Amino acid sequence: MNIFRGIKKKFEDYCERQSVKLKKKRRITAVVYVTLRVLTFFCAIAMFITGSYNNAVLSIFTLFLFTIPDIVTKQLGIRFPTVLETIVYCFIFAAEVLGEISEFYIKIPGWDTLLHTINGFLCAAIGFCLVDLLNRNSKHVNLSPLFVAITACCFSMTVGVCWEFIEYAGDKYFAVDMQKDYLVTEIKSILINPDGKNVPVIIQDIDGMTLHLADGSEYEIEGGYLDIGINDTMKDLLVNFVGALVFSTFGYFYIKNRDKNSFAAKFIPIVDPPDEEDEEKEE
Repeated sequence: MNIFRGIKKKFEDYCERQSVKLKKKRRITAVVYVTLRVLTFFCAIAMFITGSYNNAVLSIFTLFLFTIPDIVTKQLGIRFPTVLETIVYCFIFAAEVLGEISEFYIKIPGWDTLLHTINGFLCAAIGFCLVDLLNRNSKHVNLSPLFVAITACCFSMTVGVCWEFIEYAGDKYFAVDMQKDYLVTEIKSILINPDGKNVPVIIQDIDGMTLHLADGSEYEIEGGYLDIGINDTMKDLLVNFVGALVFSTFGYFYIKNRDKNSFAAKFIPIVDPPDEEDEEKEE
């Protein structure tokens, strides 16, 4: 009987600890967090069963990514506002499980563009947090709101550029085609100038091309000239810039007025411990 009582006591203690953890997470965030983790867990099992081991590993890696906000909060004392944390979880799920495993990048036009725009927006929020933290806690630094906004935008663009480096490396060394190709109907190139001059030859109305391989085989491509990645990279950086610029604009007015109820305040991580009133508002 004592053994069963001990087991019952441990089970009740475990349930109480889990209840406390869920209370600390805002209710909406907790529901999203648990739901997406469960879906990703079942996705990993399905991938193992079907023999898609690469996707199974990606699913497990996604489960790890879901823990990053909690790790950052515990190790650095940085609290993610409810809206930001919820969007981060949804972003991870949309990029990895839906985008990569479910192939939304191919099936849904604009999926990659949407995620890169959101990435620029979120990274600008993180940049704001880092720069504003330095600005508020230093006796020797007093940065203007405009400077903080520009720095946050630049931080977001730097993250975006580094990600494009990763995509390029993945394509070059691991043959994963992260930089998606485009079909274009016009090219301008000095490489095909018959006189060898630095004057581009413009070829228009391209409706197809033929690739000749060394073994004599050929690939026919219809619809235009196959652009290898450059259009995708520039499009990603452009929408990243749009997302960063939009948030930096909101962030500029947030720093000028310090309005905790403003739009930007819902996305900027907070270093100070949360007040009970703030948590009630977020719920």
